[in-house]
Amino acid sequence: MIMSITAQPHFPEDVIDHLADIAAGSALDQVRRHRSEARSQAQQSFAALFTPAEPVAGTVSLRERLTLAAFTAGLHGEPRSTAFYTRALADEDADLADAVSSEVVRGRAASLQPGSGPHGPYGIYPAGPLSREDQSGPSYAVDPAHTALLGPRLSAALAHAHLLAYHPRDASAQALLALQQAGWSETDIVILSQLASFLSFQIRLVAGLRVLGARAAITTASSTIALQAQP
Repeated sequence: MIMSITAQPHFPEDVIDHLADIAAGSALDQVRRHRSEARSQAQQSFAALFTPAEPVAGTVSLRERLTLAAFTAGLHGEPRSTAFYTRALADEDADLADAVSSEVVRGRAASLQPGSGPHGPYGIYPAGPLSREDQSGPSYAVDPAHTALLGPRLSAALAHAHLLAYHPRDASAQALLALQQAGWSETDIVILSQLASFLSFQIRLVAGLRVLGARAAITTASSTIALQAQP
């Protein structure tokens, strides 16, 4: 099936620059310009997933894409990315955005072992040398209070997104079958996988760039203080 994402929200010209708070002409801007092709391709990937110019294969609506993006960003704990996708989702469906924010809290709580902080990845390797790294962990399911709003498709998709984030070793044919039974076609599942892959890349890149930016700011401030302290 071919569908068109008709509502085209306004997004920044370069989403990664926006999320990492990179100003034109800054040191980080120059760093990214050294990889201009990679920079361009990252933005093109975002555009292909969230603002396609042409009708796209599958039946994954913009509302569903933004739901998965807000939930996945929240699971990864990158605040700027979470806020960005949650606001975009709220423009489409404010009630759904609120429900997803609650599900992020639930999903992150499901990644905790009692009495400790976040853990993972969980899961079981095929029998062999890596089996010593097997680690069972809590699973996640959508809050029953939100299942009516989310519907079976998004409820299954959020569970799958949590699986990929915290239980990647447990990805299986059965997990894909659960998506199909909830109404996702094979083409849709490919799109969901593309979203998960891109978001993982984008979120980690933004987090790294923000760390570099903060470090550069500290270095600049220290140099300024040192200069001011000179007689």
